[in-house]
Amino acid sequence: MEFLIYLDVCCLNRPFDDQTQERIRLEAEAVMLILNRCQNSQWHLLGSEAIDVELRRTPDKERKRQMSGWAALAITKISVTELIKSRTIELTNLGFKAFDASHIACAEVANADVFLTTDDRMLRLAARHSGMLQVRVENPLRWVLEVINDRR
Repeated sequence: MEFLIYLDVCCLNRPFDDQTQERIRLEAEAVMLILNRCQNSQWHLLGSEAIDVELRRTPDKERKRQMSGWAALAITKISVTELIKSRTIELTNLGFKAFDASHIACAEVANADVFLTTDDRMLRLAARHSGMLQVRVENPLRWVLEVINDRR
């Protein structure tokens, strides 16, 4: 099954986080599996101007280079339009941080199958407001496990 996936920047950062913590290591492995499937064209990665802006703010040059390479796997890059800006404002009014709201709005406009994040605060907020979101927001590890189990 093919999926259209939007990874936020915290997912792209996960492989650089402290891998001695089991949860972080497993989430990093899930992100790498997703990126591998996107690289092999089994699944499809979405990009956006919002991701590019956030990546440009990454201070570590090597990390920025690697994450930009992963982001370049995107088959489509969503431009931030007036519709996305308007939706971003609606989402910030629900309590999402500006970048998070912008990423969700981009994923919604692109009709992503799933928006993946490792940000627990964002996941809780998305669960609370799931009826108001037009994209499923999920943790990459939980989502990969679900997808793998559904294929059996």
